[in-house]
Amino acid sequence: MSRVPGWLGRLGAGLTEMGERLDERRAEVEKERAGSETSASEAEPPTVDYRAPVVVPVRPDPAQAVPWGVRVAAEAGWRLLILAGTLWVLMRVISAVQLVVLAFATALLITALLQPTVARLRRWGLPRGPATALTAVLGFVIMGLIGWFVTWQVMENIDNLSDQIQDGIDELRKWLLHSPFHVTDKQINQIAKNLREAIGANTDQITSAGLEGVTVVVEALTGILLTVFCTLFLLYDGRRIWEWTLKLVPAAARPGVAGAGPRAWGTLTAYVRGTVIVALIDAIFIGLGIYFLNVPMAVPLAVFIFLFAFIPLVGAVASGALAVVVALVTQGVFTAVMTLAVVLAVQQIEGHILQPFILGRAVRVHPLAVVLSVTAGGMIAGIGGAVVAVPLVAVTNTAVGYLRSYSQEQARRLAAAQAQAEPEEPAQEAPVS
Repeated sequence: MSRVPGWLGRLGAGLTEMGERLDERRAEVEKERAGSETSASEAEPPTVDYRAPVVVPVRPDPAQAVPWGVRVAAEAGWRLLILAGTLWVLMRVISAVQLVVLAFATALLITALLQPTVARLRRWGLPRGPATALTAVLGFVIMGLIGWFVTWQVMENIDNLSDQIQDGIDELRKWLLHSPFHVTDKQINQIAKNLREAIGANTDQITSAGLEGVTVVVEALTGILLTVFCTLFLLYDGRRIWEWTLKLVPAAARPGVAGAGPRAWGTLTAYVRGTVIVALIDAIFIGLGIYFLNVPMAVPLAVFIFLFAFIPLVGAVASGALAVVVALVTQGVFTAVMTLAVVLAVQQIEGHILQPFILGRAVRVHPLAVVLSVTAGGMIAGIGGAVVAVPLVAVTNTAVGYLRSYSQEQARRLAAAQAQAEPEEPAQEAPVS
């Protein structure tokens, strides 16, 4: 037997070992494939019940789908609606008790005018009761004398004024007949006839207006008595009334309101005092002007100018127009033009010199705010509402300004206190190299 070389035997043995390894590897792969097929066959698909309801995927929140600007407008809108509804209810309540509100507001204005006198008498050593009584009596007596004087002057000059008005109407008729408007005597008579027929046709309305006038007189007397009563108590016990009012304010807001109240009262006092001084100057200078122009009832007209001056803008226009109309009817066109020049000159001096100098910046209100407030006050409560509208706006402006500054100051103090209360962080040590 021939012997196999050693190297050839070793080569065959290596090939045989390699084949065995390949067989083992193939067996392992087949085993893994068989196991995966078995697991796949065991994982059967779930049985679908087509009778079950279909599950709808969850949708996002509708609020998130609304644009941010629309959400902000909606949030502001419903809050504004609530404020508007509250304001409407408040206006309805004020309209229902209009007489009481106007009487109390008038009492506040009179108290703001008379309270410095009470304070001065108290400083002179007079007790509070006598000081209040003396100031109130003198104040109401002076106002009553002014009203009596105006009524007396009007009654004394009413006959002369009627004659002058009739003469003025005759002169106006002659001027219309010879004017370039080509007005005929027949047309003037027809206008006068139409006026008489209109008055005769509305006799019932005029009579009812007269009856309503009686009701107005009764309400006016009631309002005057209520105003006097409120003024006396405000002059005598105003501080304790204010302290009791503060108890109705929430405790968190009470310090701010307590500080805003005296400042608002100072604004009201300055406004009333300044308005009285300005109205007195207007009445004196316009009264002297129309007196030297021989306009009848110069003194009653001056008093009317003084009273109408308490209605900003509108009162000056109304009183000036009344003086011009009286001058036109009684003295002619030239006197009316001169009266208009006097009224405009005095009002310009008042608007540009007197009011800024006397009233000052503390009670200065923008003309747009004056017009809007006077109009709103007149629509809500007539002449009384127009009188109290501007001081109400001035007082509100002062109170809101103080509350805003007070809130900012409190926020700064709170931030400073929190900064001091926070512990300082320890400084980190540098690593040792």
